[in-house]
Amino acid sequence: MTAIQKLGAFLISLILPLAVGGLSGFFTVSAIPGWYQTIQKPTWNPPNWVFGPVWTTLYVLMGIAMYLVCRQPKTSERQKALWLNATQLVLNFFWSLIFFNLHAIGWALGEIVLLWGLIGWTMFAYDKVCKPAAWLLLPYIVWVTFATILNFTIWRLN
Repeated sequence: MTAIQKLGAFLISLILPLAVGGLSGFFTVSAIPGWYQTIQKPTWNPPNWVFGPVWTTLYVLMGIAMYLVCRQPKTSERQKALWLNATQLVLNFFWSLIFFNLHAIGWALGEIVLLWGLIGWTMFAYDKVCKPAAWLLLPYIVWVTFATILNFTIWRLN
């Protein structure tokens, strides 16, 4: 892989998860000052301004992890890891739409549980291909664990 190809792969790996997050945010941001402000939330719910920087950081880490996996030799394990990553990104995108646009808190809870499992599966697949890539997803699964508990609590309160 030439230096230009490496740079291109790195940029695509970064842009893909950031684009997923950006599109998701674009479609859901209008619900935050409206519907989301009116529902019951726990006292430990983070302030709204926290979510943007946290998710941006997580998407950058996902992109770096994906790049590290893409740089590995083409094997069925690498392909499986990349497909799992793509699938979890799709679930990541749709959680926001289900929660914020459809106001379907219970369905969002079910979806985020699936997302959490798929992130874990992706981490195991990454571990077989490139251990540092798997570790880069650790903050993501920790945050999604917190988000799952928050989603559950909001569901119970509403």
